[in-house]
Amino acid sequence: MIKVLRGMVTAHLVVVFGQPVFAGVYLSGDFDGLRLHALGADVVTSIGYLQLIVAVVLWIRRRQVWPFLASLGVVAAETVQYFAGQDGALWLHLPLGVVTVAAVAMMFVAVWRRPEVEHA
Repeated sequence: MIKVLRGMVTAHLVVVFGQPVFAGVYLSGDFDGLRLHALGADVVTSIGYLQLIVAVVLWIRRRQVWPFLASLGVVAAETVQYFAGQDGALWLHLPLGVVTVAAVAMMFVAVWRRPEVEHA
C-alpha cells in the first residue's frame, strides 16, 4: 500500500508543480495558459482526493494515521485554493498555492524517506 501512496504523492507533486508554470505562461501574455491552469487545477484536485482515499486505506489497513492527516491538510488547502481561484480572490489563491506546492513537496520527501516495509 505504501507503494500506491508513493505513486499518488509523486503524481500529485508533478501536476502541482505544473500549476505555477501555467500561471506564468498566462501572465506572460499567452491566454491559453489560463485554460491550462484551470485544467491543471481539476487534475491536481482529483489526484489530491485520490491520494486522500489511499491514505484512508493505509490508515485502516496499516494503522498509519500521518499520511491521512497530511493528505487531508493538503486537500483542504487545495480545495480552498481551487474556489479562491475561481472567484478571482488572488490575494488568497497565490499564497495558498505556494503553501500547497511546498506541502506536497514535503509529503513527497516524507513518503520516500520512510522504509518500504509492508506487514501481512
